[in-house]
Amino acid sequence: MLDIVRLRVLAAVARHGSVTAAARELHYSQPSVSHHLAKLEAETGAKLIQRAGRGIRLTEAGRLLAERATEIIGRIDSASAELSAHVGLRAGRVRLAAFPSALGTFVPRAAAALAEGHPGLELRLSETEPPEGLRMLRAGYVDVAVIFRYDDTAPEDDGIRLLPLLDDPSFLVTSGPAGDLVSHRGSRWIGGCDRCRSHLLDLCERAGFEPEIAFTTDDVVAVQALVAAGVGVTVLPGLALRAHRHPEVTAIELPGSTRRVYAATYGEPPDPPATTALLAALTSVTRP
Repeated sequence: MLDIVRLRVLAAVARHGSVTAAARELHYSQPSVSHHLAKLEAETGAKLIQRAGRGIRLTEAGRLLAERATEIIGRIDSASAELSAHVGLRAGRVRLAAFPSALGTFVPRAAAALAEGHPGLELRLSETEPPEGLRMLRAGYVDVAVIFRYDDTAPEDDGIRLLPLLDDPSFLVTSGPAGDLVSHRGSRWIGGCDRCRSHLLDLCERAGFEPEIAFTTDDVVAVQALVAAGVGVTVLPGLALRAHRHPEVTAIELPGSTRRVYAATYGEPPDPPATTALLAALTSVTRP
């Protein structure tokens, strides 16, 4: 049986005439596109592409299959849209990816609101950091990704739509009197995920020093245990402190250090009914 993902890859290559352009449209790497094409040739037993100078072109078999692939994909997409409209919110599923502190705070309340309003709708949850959540969204593995951004000026890739949910301030977390960033310039610091660690470095740079990052973990329980033990200080977002707060740490809000939390969807509107219902549930629990 032909793999629909590989047919999508072949159709994109035929549409653009280039592996690079197809990879850009599908949000794949170029090696991944080449891999899918090679697997499709192995499945069909036919030579589908051939080298032409620095580029590629489809063989006669490749053009034939690409034409049929376009028809097949169109029918599948149409059937999916028609079924979603027919079923509505009485059944089916919707898939959400979210970062850990969102899953530990407002996402469960959104899940409860969704279940109350649409009891026949199944919600599936995945815990991911924002970059992986966006990759899953583009690949079609989830319908909504809850992400955060410290820089809200850089646009996302084409096709990503962002619905603002809340602003999440950052806090300096210590085991004694909090003070400010500068008062801890000689301390050892604890870094979190890549984005949070970059944010910490940026905050300290603005304060005029480079922190000594002695520990790195994105486990909020472990971070606060290390702080409570007096072996380091850190900066944590408010959601992380709401998800778990060690009784022996002190936290003080840092001005001008807010990250913004969004619900991300992919593709042109309107969203399917189940996705729209999930977005409504998320906004109902995060907005005043």
